[in-house]
Amino acid sequence: MAQFFDVETLEARQCLDITHTVGELVRDSGVRRGLCHVMVLGATAAIVVNENDDPAIGLDLLKALEKAVPDHDGWLHDRVDNNAHAHIKASILGPSETVIVDEGELLLGTWQGLMLVELDGPRRRRRIAVEVVPSGS
Repeated sequence: MAQFFDVETLEARQCLDITHTVGELVRDSGVRRGLCHVMVLGATAAIVVNENDDPAIGLDLLKALEKAVPDHDGWLHDRVDNNAHAHIKASILGPSETVIVDEGELLLGTWQGLMLVELDGPRRRRRIAVEVVPSGS
């Protein structure tokens, strides 16, 4: 059964570490071995696994995305609500990540964490869904 939590974003574009919150949901689930699927419920944000020790990584990611997909570059969707760049960037990164659960904890490398990437903020509420699935063995 999916669990949910909300994140408020304060910038037009930002990366927020959500590892702690997701980790708590995994521990509370009681699942010792399995998978944890994390998904943002929105078309202009993304979930990624990346370094969570240096906040410059998130800034660099956003800068690289800006270079790759410029705002208002003749995008057809801008005629609808002026945020085509956010939809394209979110599609490139993807709305979700799946992380192994081992011994009741997220199995991540030393510097890895789960990040919400806001691409069309600020948003009062970004809804995140988390599904923890036990392994069949």
